[in-house]
Amino acid sequence: MNYSILVVFFGTVISAALCADDVKQAFTKNQIKPDVVSDVPEKTIEVKYKNGKDVKLGNELTPTQVKDKPDVKYEGQADAYYTLIMTDPDAPSRKNPTRREWQHWLVVNIPGTNVNAGETISEYVGSAPPKGSGLHRYVFVLYKQPGKVQYNEPKHSATDGNRGNFNTNNFAKKYNLGKPIAGNFFQAQWDDYVPTAHKKLGF
Repeated sequence: MNYSILVVFFGTVISAALCADDVKQAFTKNQIKPDVVSDVPEKTIEVKYKNGKDVKLGNELTPTQVKDKPDVKYEGQADAYYTLIMTDPDAPSRKNPTRREWQHWLVVNIPGTNVNAGETISEYVGSAPPKGSGLHRYVFVLYKQPGKVQYNEPKHSATDGNRGNFNTNNFAKKYNLGKPIAGNFFQAQWDDYVPTAHKKLGF
């Protein structure tokens, strides 16, 4: 028996199990389930911003740090299609989320792992929580589609602020996406970039 292969394989299994436990714990503790999803994904999405900042299951980042579209990586099949959602369940605040969820980014029909080749329904908008509203959760979830899907959704440019009251669970049910397969999230609160972001969105 090749013990080196066995050790590598066993280590991979342990790593995957720990990853699944980490996601479950973070999504449950921070109430991503049930506020955004009914089912916790088992894997993480790797989200890295151009300035080197990473999303790490609830770490705090600033609106300045996340203002530009990040690079997204995940485990995927080359012959499958995926949907990527980024959403804020705490709009305008976690205590009074009357606009839950505010949709920050929506890309569908992603071939394999090439997010840039997907169909963008809502262009990326970074976090821009109102002053005094506290920390907001910004959640990324990934779904594997049953095939290529004809989506009938309003499109939003990067200057369109009419994105409130989106519902990730209802969206997934509408298009038979099943359970999310991967996810991640960060938290952010107001900083001095937010007025610039609000002006772009017409707030």
